[in-house]
Amino acid sequence: MLDVFDPVSLIKAFGYLGLFSIIFAESGILLGLFLPGDSLLFTAGFLASQDYLRVEILMPLLLIAAFAGDSVGYLFGKKVGPKVFSQPKSLWFNPENVERTRRFFERYGAKTIVLARFIPIVRTFAPVMAGVGEMKYKTFVLYNFIGAFLWAVGVTAAGYFFGNIIPNADRYVLPVVFLIILTSLAPPLRYFYKEKRKKE
Repeated sequence: MLDVFDPVSLIKAFGYLGLFSIIFAESGILLGLFLPGDSLLFTAGFLASQDYLRVEILMPLLLIAAFAGDSVGYLFGKKVGPKVFSQPKSLWFNPENVERTRRFFERYGAKTIVLARFIPIVRTFAPVMAGVGEMKYKTFVLYNFIGAFLWAVGVTAAGYFFGNIIPNADRYVLPVVFLIILTSLAPPLRYFYKEKRKKE
């Protein structure tokens, strides 16, 4: 039976196509807001170290997925972003997420495209906001590739080396994945805590 909360089960069930789809969606399609990209990348790398996946296929595939996802997000933002962002709060859209990403851009500029890769929710909105803000496409492509490489290839490589270096690494995969999830959730939780304190 498929356990949707277990990245190992997800990857074994859906393979390369499932990984590509999730990383693509989380990188730039608003429907991918809450997909578990970080943990899936690490777990995919680990499974490659155990010869379940081929790392020479996996890493280029994930790099393309991350790069293409952000590119679609940028084009979406450039074409229809302003109309979407003017919508009221709904089940799938929260204007506060847009505002949070806007502040990221104000603080870090184009580097937001790289930094946002490691922050859930923000990484989905960042390329869309770059399109809305009419960032030069050449600039976006450069930072998009750097961010996609560091995130998709970097996190996957970490899982791959973890599986090769740590004896009996399969015993520790789920605890490490859980730690990755907690770490990735820390920035949004910190933001919500600060916002709550401001309102008090």
